[in-house]
Amino acid sequence: MRKILVPIKRVIDYAQKIRVDPSKGAQGVQLKNVKMSMNPFCEIAVEEAIQLKEQNKGAEVVAISVGPKQCTETIRTALAMGADRGIHIETKPDVRGDYIDLQPWAIASLLRGIVEKEDAVDLVLLGKQSIDSDCGQTGPLLAGLLNAPQATFAANIERGDDGSFTVERETDTGTETIKLNASGKPAVITCDLRLNTPRYPTMPNIMKAKKKPVETISLEDMVKELGLDLDEVLTPKNEVVEVYEPPPRKEGET
Repeated sequence: MRKILVPIKRVIDYAQKIRVDPSKGAQGVQLKNVKMSMNPFCEIAVEEAIQLKEQNKGAEVVAISVGPKQCTETIRTALAMGADRGIHIETKPDVRGDYIDLQPWAIASLLRGIVEKEDAVDLVLLGKQSIDSDCGQTGPLLAGLLNAPQATFAANIERGDDGSFTVERETDTGTETIKLNASGKPAVITCDLRLNTPRYPTMPNIMKAKKKPVETISLEDMVKELGLDLDEVLTPKNEVVEVYEPPPRKEGET
């Protein structure tokens, strides 16, 4: 194996209480002064990439994130876990990635550009979904744009000597096992909860991560390079009409 790409997303930390300002409509989820961290399913994808790298000496793991300048911190977390380098497609501060502005089609289109720009990519590992929008569409869309073999909701991944991947995937009725044959295109696999338990970065690795390379490309430059239209990338395919908190539970309810 030569290279594994791992797209990762910066989201509100899973342990934080979500604050909603109903007066702001679709922009009601408050992001200021809120702890942000790597999407938990993306952490699982990073861990799986590192484990595959450890099994295949010489493989390179590249973490990719699309978002504001703070996404560099998220990339550094992946580097501290064991990724080799990062790519940051930087957006302006007012561009929201929680399904308000950047939606799965736009992200998948940008990722396709990264895959085609990089040489010798064998595998793209993504979280099955993000915990803010819960779409679960970026991986399948990317595979479609690349015309590449894909598997979703992976609970186990094994790589064959011929470059194929055997994936046990979660279904509503249990699990099924499928084989992604080597095709000359990178396999695209989205990772489910049971796949692994992500490691905690050690202090020495956190320090080493500060010296690992992170390439930053502005969204505008990336879109121009790919021949896309910026307005089309930033125009949502679906419109979020309203965001509101669930009603408070009455006493005695669970």
